[in-house]
Amino acid sequence: MALVLADRVKDTTTTSSTGTVTLSGTAPTGYQNFSVIGNGNTTYYTIAHQTANEWEVGIGTYTSSGTTLARTTVISSSNSNALVNFSAGTKDVFVTLPSSLVPTGASSLAVPQTLTST
Repeated sequence: MALVLADRVKDTTTTSSTGTVTLSGTAPTGYQNFSVIGNGNTTYYTIAHQTANEWEVGIGTYTSSGTTLARTTVISSSNSNALVNFSAGTKDVFVTLPSSLVPTGASSLAVPQTLTST
């Protein structure tokens, strides 16, 4: 299992609660499907509710069977940096690079050595 980043990866989900989200499996026009992450690999993600003030940034594991994203580590969220109990409705799900990992000033980029880019 590798940590994989890819540009312009986006999908939607209507999953509610704090568990694994089921992706629609269809990327919007101009975006890549989550399948580019690879079955069993992890990625940085954002989930953002389209109509409610609910959002989450974390590390998740993509599974191609059932097209799911398991939310394994929350980095930041609208729920005091804990798992968000998403309400009903459509949420955007996309690959991101959390701002906490972007070097500023004298800090260094804290990206795992097993990072794979597609």
